[in-house]
Amino acid sequence: MEIIKVKDMDELGRKAAEIVVDSIKEIENPVLGLATGSTPEKLYANLIDKCKAGEITFEQAVTFNLDEYVGLSNDDPQSYRYYMDHHLFNGIDIKKQNTHLLDGEAKDLEKECRSFEQLMKKTGEMDLQILGLGLNGHIAFNEPGTSFDARTHIVDLDDSTIEANSRFFEHKEDVPTQALTMGIGTIIEAKKILLLVQGEKKADILKKVLYGDVTEEVPASILQRHPNVVLVTDIDI
Repeated sequence: MEIIKVKDMDELGRKAAEIVVDSIKEIENPVLGLATGSTPEKLYANLIDKCKAGEITFEQAVTFNLDEYVGLSNDDPQSYRYYMDHHLFNGIDIKKQNTHLLDGEAKDLEKECRSFEQLMKKTGEMDLQILGLGLNGHIAFNEPGTSFDARTHIVDLDDSTIEANSRFFEHKEDVPTQALTMGIGTIIEAKKILLLVQGEKKADILKKVLYGDVTEEVPASILQRHPNVVLVTDIDI
């Protein structure tokens, strides 16, 4: 694993954007896995700037997002479709039909998960997967105890995850208790993974991810076994 230390969130966003550009500019039809949350916001802002400056194009790119809340409509400001449109898609030259997110309002959620997996398989391997890290070691919404072999599935969110995400909602009770998420088995198949971790509050869990046992109780620890991971962080490790 390559570890890149940065001084703050702004530098994290710039460095991550450079890595994304370098990773996909030579790929004719790049397939990208995207994450949400506060950590990637600076990355996406920088990608918008680079796209507008002509440094990169997303015209032939296809994207798949890691997860989506169950029960939120696409136009709900807390949905991840809304987040992606607002923070990235509306500012770059990507074709909206090539941006794929799970449908948290699907009538048959298990079928939605299967269809998402089939579409990814049909599209081809993920060239670059962007990940954040949860305080309990989750990646996407794969909570502790999730099988490393898991594919896209429905998950009951851990209370610590609900608590962490409540800052985006008016009340903690407004946070959905379920989500659809790309599985660890799916994530780990990406050719390259870009892990973004920001804030000293994640120092302890990041050390477990990097140097602890590879265990399903720390889902992100599986990244120790991936051959091409780049970590960008402002944490002293």
